[in-house]
Amino acid sequence: MSIEGKESNFIMERFDKLKEMDRSFDIEFWQRQGDAAIFRAAWEMVELYHRDRGLDPHELRLQRTVENFQRKANSLSEKNEV
Repeated sequence: MSIEGKESNFIMERFDKLKEMDRSFDIEFWQRQGDAAIFRAAWEMVELYHRDRGLDPHELRLQRTVENFQRKANSLSEKNEV
């Protein structure tokens, strides 16, 4: 098993009977990949799921509200006069 990217300069393989395999190989592989690779792989799965459902890719973007706060020009000059 290998993953593309700077973090993966190695290939891990495991040969055993299916009945005797546990998750230890998967856990070790992903721990060696690091947080960034784990996040990229998880996000790729989210994108694939979303695309397979025919949903709009813009729905995955961070949704935020932008507000504008402005200070009155007179409020500063009034405080300085006192």
